Amino acid sequence: MPNLAATLKAEITRLARKEVRAETESLRKTVAALRVDLQATKKKLRELEAPVNKTSRARLATTASSEGSHVAPDAKFRFSAKGLASNRKRLGLSADDFGRLVGATSQAIAGWERGANKPREKYLPAIAELRGVGKREVAKRLDAIRGEDRG
Repeated sequence: MPNLAATLKAEITRLARKEVRAETESLRKTVAALRVDLQATKKKLRELEAPVNKTSRARLATTASSEGSHVAPDAKFRFSAKGLASNRKRLGLSADDFGRLVGATSQAIAGWERGANKPREKYLPAIAELRGVGKREVAKRLDAIRGEDRG
């Protein structure tokens, strides 16, 4: 004859699992519906933000072109060590040359790229300005800076 306590325990466990499964199934369905709603809301938000972002970029571009720079004067800048390193490599500059353009030392540039430290606020506009500049423009600026150093 099987152990009555073990049989009773097994039956209670089976019934408890059955009830939990029924409860979690309704919750699963609710979560799935909420995910679908969330995706639809995100899509609608992107659709609504697109014209606003386009207008903002156009306004920033017209402001920058009138000032000769693509960086807005009161803008807040985000800094990324990885972004700084890739921009410097894209421009084909040494840390020393990049530092001259920004107004910092080559050691500071190396530290920023490693992520050991972050640039002060006064360097951020110069760093951001170099994001949209090409190699030719950088060469002109470096020649100007070197000419000032000699003279």
